[in-house]
Amino acid sequence: MNTEIIVSVVSFFGTMFGTIGGILASAKLTNYRLQQLEKKVDKHNNFAERIPVIEEKIKSQETRIENIERNEVI
Repeated sequence: MNTEIIVSVVSFFGTMFGTIGGILASAKLTNYRLQQLEKKVDKHNNFAERIPVIEEKIKSQETRIENIERNEVI
């Protein structure tokens, strides 16, 4: 077989495997970053659910403090 043909076949397979490897590595990185983003969104959603509860507790504490202050003034 001619050496030019062998070199071209080897370079073709090298290029093909390199391209496929790059695509797979890129896909893995994209999936990893999406998972990290989903974790951040889950944390944010949990925080958003807790805010109304915290606000209600603050209102309750403010009412208690006002009652205590009124009793001290008298």
